[in-house]
Amino acid sequence: MPRPITTRFAPSPTGALHLGNARTALFNWLHARKRGGRFLLRIEDTDRARSEETQVGALIAELTWLGLDWDAGPDREDAAGPYRQSERSGVYAAAWQRLLEQGLGYPCYCTPLELELARKAALSAGRPPRYAGTCAHLDASERAARAAEGRPASLRFRVTPGEAIEYVDLVRGPQRFLADDLGDFIVRRADGGAAFLFCNIIDDAAMGVTEVLRGEDHVANTPRQLLIARALGLKAPAYGHLPLLVGADGAPLSKRHGSASVRDLRQAGYLPEAVVNLLARLGHSYQAEGWQERAELIAHFDLAALGRAPAHFDPVQLTHWQKEAVQRASPAALEHWARGRVPPGQEAAFIAGLRANLVLPADAATWAPIVYGELPCATGEVRDAIVTAGAGYFTAALAASAGKADYARLVASLKAATGLAGRALFRPLRAALTQRFDGPELAQLLALMPPAVVAARFGAARELSTRPVSLDETPTR
Repeated sequence: MPRPITTRFAPSPTGALHLGNARTALFNWLHARKRGGRFLLRIEDTDRARSEETQVGALIAELTWLGLDWDAGPDREDAAGPYRQSERSGVYAAAWQRLLEQGLGYPCYCTPLELELARKAALSAGRPPRYAGTCAHLDASERAARAAEGRPASLRFRVTPGEAIEYVDLVRGPQRFLADDLGDFIVRRADGGAAFLFCNIIDDAAMGVTEVLRGEDHVANTPRQLLIARALGLKAPAYGHLPLLVGADGAPLSKRHGSASVRDLRQAGYLPEAVVNLLARLGHSYQAEGWQERAELIAHFDLAALGRAPAHFDPVQLTHWQKEAVQRASPAALEHWARGRVPPGQEAAFIAGLRANLVLPADAATWAPIVYGELPCATGEVRDAIVTAGAGYFTAALAASAGKADYARLVASLKAATGLAGRALFRPLRAALTQRFDGPELAQLLALMPPAVVAARFGAARELSTRPVSLDETPTR
C-alpha cells in the first residue's frame, strides 16, 4: 500500500523567515494539500550556537499569518515526534552507532586548519575538494594516540568508491553523482552535534516524509543523504530542488532588493493573501494569470509547472497583488489601518471611502489628516488654482456646503454661481479641500469630511484668494 503524500518544512531558528524559505514552505504545503496528504513542521535546531528560542515562536507566527497550517509539529506532537531536533539526540546516537558497527562510520581527528589546507591543495592541483581520507584507515592505537592529544573527533561516513548515485529529481529530472567526487563526509560534528544532512534524512524517514521540495543549494546534499538512507535501511523521500529566488539584478534576494523577510512585509502592512499570490508564482506557472483564492492555488498547483531558472522577485508585482488583496479584503481586515488616525467610529467609513486609494497602512496615515485634520497654507500650483478661482467661488462653496455638504448640490451651485465647468470648476474645488490634484473621488471625500472641516477649508481658500500677494508668494504660472 503506497504511503500517503507527506511533505514538510524544516527551518532552522537562526533568523527571520525570509521569502525564499517562505516560498519553499508554501510549495510543500500546496503540494500536500492538493494530494490530500500531510504537511509537517520540524524545527532543525541542532546548531546550538546560532539557534534562538525566540525565533521558533517567530517562525510559527509568520507561517500562521501566511495561512500555512501543519498537521504535526513542535506545537502539535504526534507519535513520530518530537519535532524539534534538539530533542532527538537519542535517535541520532543510535544511528551513529549502527554506522560504526557496520564499518560505515569512523572518527576523524583532523583539525579545521588541516582540512582547509588539504582543501586548498586539492583545488590548486585541479582535484575536487573532497576529504582525502586521512583518518579513514587509522588503527585502534593511532586513534587512541590522537584522542590522548586531546583532539576532538567528528564522525565521518565511509563512501564506497567507484559507484554512482542516481535519482530522479522532482524538478530537475534524472540526476547522477559519482561517489569518488563526494569523499567521506561528516555526519557528527566534533562538538557532538548532528550534521544537517544526517539528522535531516534520519528525521524525514522517521516521520514518514515522502516528498521534499527544497532549494537547489541542497542538490549536493542529496546523494550523501541517499547513501545514509541506504546504509541504515531507511526509506528516503523523493527530492525536488527549487530554483533560487533572486532580485531584479539576478543576485540572491536580500535586504537591498527591498523587504526580504515575511516579518518585514507583515510589519509594512502587506496582506498574507497578497504575499501568497506572489510567492506561488515565483518558480511555478499558473495558467490563470489573475488573482486566485487559496483553494484555487491548491487545485492548480502542479510539480510539472515548477521551473528550473532562477525566479525573480519584483516589488512592483508585490504591489500589484497587494492592491488586489486590499480590494478583496473585508472591512474588518483593514479597519486597524485607520484606528487611532480617524475619529472613533469612523474607521469603517474611512476605509470604504478610500479603499481604491489604499495600498498600505502608510496610505491611510497620509489621507487621514487630509480628511479630518488641518492643512497648512496652500503653496505652489495648489495656491495658484485657489487664487485663480477667486473669492466669489469660495463664497458660493461656503453657502452651498452649509450643514452637511452634498457633492451634487455643491457642484450644481458652483456652476450656477460662477459659470465655470470642467477643469476650471473642479480643480480649485479639489485644491481647496485636499491641497492635492489626485486621490479619491471628491464625492467620497466630501461624504467623509466633517462639516466643520469643509467650512474651514473653503474659508481658508476664500481668505487666501483675497489676500495681497507678497513677493515671496508670487504664484508660479
